[in-house]
Amino acid sequence: MSPAPASAPAPAAVSTQAAASNDEILALDAAGQRRLIGRRALSPVELLEACIARIDAVNPAVNAICATDFERARIAARAAEAALRAGQPLPLLHGLPLGVKDLLDTEGLLTTCGNVGLRGHLPNADAALVARLRRAGAIVACKTNTPDMGAGANTRNAVWGATGNPFDPRLNAGGSSGGSAAALATEMLPLATGSDTGGSLRIPAAWCGVVGLRPSPGLVGDPRRMLGWSGLPVLGPMARSVEDVALLLAASVGAEREDPLSWDAAPTDFWPLRDADLSRLRVGCTEDFGIAPVDAGIRRTLRARLGAIAPHVALLQPIELDMREADFAFDVLRAEAFLASFGDVDPAALSANLRANLELARGFTLADRARAHAAQTRIARAFAHALTQVDILIAPVLPIPPFPWTELYAQQVDGQRMANYYRWLALCYGVTLSTHPALALPSGRDETGMPFALQLVGRLRGDAQLLMHARALERLLASDPQTARPRPDLFALHTPRPELKAIVTHPPVYEGLPVSGVIAAPV
Repeated sequence: MSPAPASAPAPAAVSTQAAASNDEILALDAAGQRRLIGRRALSPVELLEACIARIDAVNPAVNAICATDFERARIAARAAEAALRAGQPLPLLHGLPLGVKDLLDTEGLLTTCGNVGLRGHLPNADAALVARLRRAGAIVACKTNTPDMGAGANTRNAVWGATGNPFDPRLNAGGSSGGSAAALATEMLPLATGSDTGGSLRIPAAWCGVVGLRPSPGLVGDPRRMLGWSGLPVLGPMARSVEDVALLLAASVGAEREDPLSWDAAPTDFWPLRDADLSRLRVGCTEDFGIAPVDAGIRRTLRARLGAIAPHVALLQPIELDMREADFAFDVLRAEAFLASFGDVDPAALSANLRANLELARGFTLADRARAHAAQTRIARAFAHALTQVDILIAPVLPIPPFPWTELYAQQVDGQRMANYYRWLALCYGVTLSTHPALALPSGRDETGMPFALQLVGRLRGDAQLLMHARALERLLASDPQTARPRPDLFALHTPRPELKAIVTHPPVYEGLPVSGVIAAPV
C-alpha cells in the first residue's frame, strides 16, 4: 500500500464515497477500507463511528467486546483524519480500528486476561505488539474477550461472562481468541489480534467463519513469553479475509530484543500479497493426522471440499505423518509452560483449566520432559519431510461442530471420551508441535449449518507462501455459495442475550476511563 505523497493536495473534508451507509462501510474488508482512506474517500472518524455503532447494536447478543476505549480512539481517529488533510505519508494500517485480545497489555485500557484477580488491572504500557500496531496507524478501540488466562477453547470467564457464536449465540464461539473472532464475523471491527498455543487462533476463526493465522514462531516478536525458547505460544493476526490477515501480519512482524526466537522479517514479504498459481499447487491431505477422533459429518464435509479443490490443483493426495506421541508431548510441554507462568500464583485465583495444567505439570519428571521434546522434534521433522513432497497440507481445524457454551469443553468425540479439557483439540495442537505455520480458511458450512474451515499448513517460515496459497484457495471457494465464507444474520443479532453476561452491575471506572461491560457471576 503506497503512502500518500507529502505534497498531495488535500480536500477540504474527508467523507465516504457516495455517502455510503455504515453497513456498506463495515462490509468492506480492511484492505478495502484502507484503500479508501488512502484515497481520502473514507474518513477514519466515520469508520470508527460505524464500528462503535455496530458494537452498540450487536455486541449485547454475542458479548465479544469487553473493555472499550472509545474516547481515546476518537481522538486518534481525528488525528488520523488531520494527517490525511495535511497530505502526510500514511502508515500501513492508518485509521483502521483494531480489537486487542484481552491477554495483551494496553496502556490505560483495562487488561483482565479474564481473571478475577486482574479485574482492576490498568497497564501503564502497551505490549510490544500493541505498540507496533499503533505505530502502524491502527486505532485501538477495545479489548476482545478470552477465557481465564487464555486456557481453553470456550471463551467464558468470571469477569466478562461468555462469548456466544455469532451464527447461534447459544453455542460456543471457540477460544481462546473467541472475542476477536466473533467481533470480526459481525463486522464490529475490521482487524483483531489473537494468540495460539493449542489452536486458540484457528479454533474460533473456524467456528465464527473468519481467517486466523498461527505464524511460524518468532515471526511476530513477543518478549512476554516466560519460556523464551518455546515455540508453542505465538501471537498472530485475525481478519475476515486472507488479504486482511496478510495486511495485519505485515504490520506485526519484527524482532524484539527480549524474544530470542524473533527475527527481522520484511513487511514487504507479506504486503502487498503476491498471487499464486493454483494450477501448480501440490496438496497433501489428512482427515485426522492419525491421532484424532473426528465426527463422521466433519469427515464428509472435508471430503466434499477436497473434491471441489482437486480439479484445480496439480496434485491432491493423502499424506501420513508419524504423530504417535503427540498427545503425550503436548501434555508435557503445555504443562511446563503453564507451570513457568502460573506456578507461584495462588491456586484459588485460577480457573479449573489452569489448575488442571499445574497439577499435571507437577507430576512429570525430567525423563518425561526429555521424551516430550524428542517427540516434538520427530513431529517437526515429519512435517518438514512431508512438505518437501507437497506445498501445503489440508486438514480439518476441529473434529466436531460448535456445542453449547454452557459446556466447558467437548467430553466426547465420535464416541470416544476425552482424557482432559483440551484433548478434543488434537487436530490443532498436533500442528502446533510441528512449529509450522497454519491458517484457518472459512469454507462454507458443515452439515449442521455452522461454519466450517480448512486448516492449511505451510512450510516453516514459509508464512508468505502459505498466505499466497490460502488466498488462491479462498478465491476458488468464494466462486461457489456452498463453499464461500459464511456470514451471520446480523438482523437476528439485534436481540440481546443477557445470559452471556450473567448479573449486570454498574460499569467500573478506572482513572476516569469508563470500562464497557459488566462484572459477571462466575461461569
